[in-house]
Amino acid sequence: MAAHVGSDEAGKGPVLGPMVAAAVRVDPDDLSTAVDDSKRLTAETRATLAAEIRAVADTVGFGIVSTDRIDAPESDMNTLTVAAHAEALAGVARDGDSVYADAGDVSESRFARRVAAGVDERGVAVDVRAEHGADARYPVVAAASIVAKVERDRRVDALRDEYGDVGSGYPSDPTTRTFLREYVRDHGVLPGCARASWQTCDDVLSAAEQSALDDF
Repeated sequence: MAAHVGSDEAGKGPVLGPMVAAAVRVDPDDLSTAVDDSKRLTAETRATLAAEIRAVADTVGFGIVSTDRIDAPESDMNTLTVAAHAEALAGVARDGDSVYADAGDVSESRFARRVAAGVDERGVAVDVRAEHGADARYPVVAAASIVAKVERDRRVDALRDEYGDVGSGYPSDPTTRTFLREYVRDHGVLPGCARASWQTCDDVLSAAEQSALDDF
């Protein structure tokens, strides 16, 4: 029997850690009315709702894009976002399911086609509808948004256990930038959790090199 499936990703823009896509196969009527775009919810509410979503969902799947994949010379974030959605969906969707995705491309139709093709390559035929802001419009996409964000946050927490306070991981976060500067100062290289291809990392390395030249 065909069901509704939602997909969304978290962590597309940070300079630290992976991007995480999630797909949730669930009857929308089984979802709590509190389910909403994850950005509108507190971390505590997201964690509570994620547990509730997992309890009522048929299946939940993930597509994890590591920093190594992000930094690969031939990679681009649009293609990686498509791949992450397709990986997550292929783990939960069944032939004939209706998929609603948060569009990760300026062209909603192009993103939908590329994700559907990626799922089809993995042996599942689905119809994908992608829209900007779908996580605020479709409960199944909001559910995927919450699950993806909670999983991404769990992985950032693991980075804190390993490295100390890394902040949110976003380039605009002063704590994250301080962490990167101090790590490079102490070790001479970027931490393994950093997206080395990001401009923020280039800035940190350039500043460290200039500081070394000034000291010399």
